Amino acid sequence: MNVKNLIEKLNLKILVEDDLDREVKDCYIGDLLSWVMGRAPEDSAWLTVMGNINSIAVATLADVSCIILVENAALDDDAKAKAEMHGVNILLSEENSYSLAVKISGLI
Repeated sequence: MNVKNLIEKLNLKILVEDDLDREVKDCYIGDLLSWVMGRAPEDSAWLTVMGNINSIAVATLADVSCIILVENAALDDDAKAKAEMHGVNILLSEENSYSLAVKISGLI
């Protein structure tokens, strides 16, 4: 499964696009950034409501495939610019973390 397939199968909106061919091997849910930084698996889809600049730094350090903002969480302008600069895919879903994670689990 790659990011592009995830977008198509889950009807996700692209907020920041980089490498859509990047593989997605896992899924991680978390909003406490220090916790995510040390525990999110590499090449995972990270589900969160944190659309700020600090989440971009965490995504880069954890080397996740993409951030999926759940429940239509907002992405602020500084975070968007930083994601574009660092090549972080950011997607948007209206679903909650649990529902989306269940669907991702069925795909990967």
